[in-house]
Amino acid sequence: MDEAKRAPKRQARGERRIAQILESAAEVFADAGFEAATTNAIAARAGISPGSLYQFFANKDAVARALAERYVAELGAAQAAAFGPADLAELPLQQVIERVTEPLIAFNLANRGFKTLFARTDMPPALVEATAPLNGAVHRRIDALLQVRAPGLARADRERTATVAIQLVRGLMPLIVAAEGDERDRLVRDLRGVLASYLADVWAEPPARD
Repeated sequence: MDEAKRAPKRQARGERRIAQILESAAEVFADAGFEAATTNAIAARAGISPGSLYQFFANKDAVARALAERYVAELGAAQAAAFGPADLAELPLQQVIERVTEPLIAFNLANRGFKTLFARTDMPPALVEATAPLNGAVHRRIDALLQVRAPGLARADRERTATVAIQLVRGLMPLIVAAEGDERDRLVRDLRGVLASYLADVWAEPPARD
């Protein structure tokens, strides 16, 4: 087999190995926390030698950056799914809350290491910059919903309401991820109930459809 045919196969193997390392890193970060996690532990979880890991990543921070960049892309897709429906503002509040929270909860459940990385106080500037547009986009999308369903709110009140709603989700999400079975279901209902109670006073329900 000539070199031109070998190259795509090597590239595909390399991509699979990188994915394997990142998935293992997410598990180690979630279980041990970022500070206690080591490249040796990540390599062991991936079933490879530390030397094999270092072929792709220079150190733990490089692994974390690559994992966080993947999270940013996946979270962006989850946010698009959450706020994408064109008729979202025309639905009753409870349905809006369910549609918005469902893909976000699914993202967090599928990515247990997400909170570990993004809860860091020393998050690298590159990651802060990468997540800033996503954070801003969520705030703008909630603000846009409030402009339709809470038209009487002043701009400052809308911004505060959006911020509080976002923080309610962020605050309860770690409990939802850590729980299992019926307890997780109850926490999801609690989150949606808290959001509904908070927004009910300002949210004007759309006219009933015939």
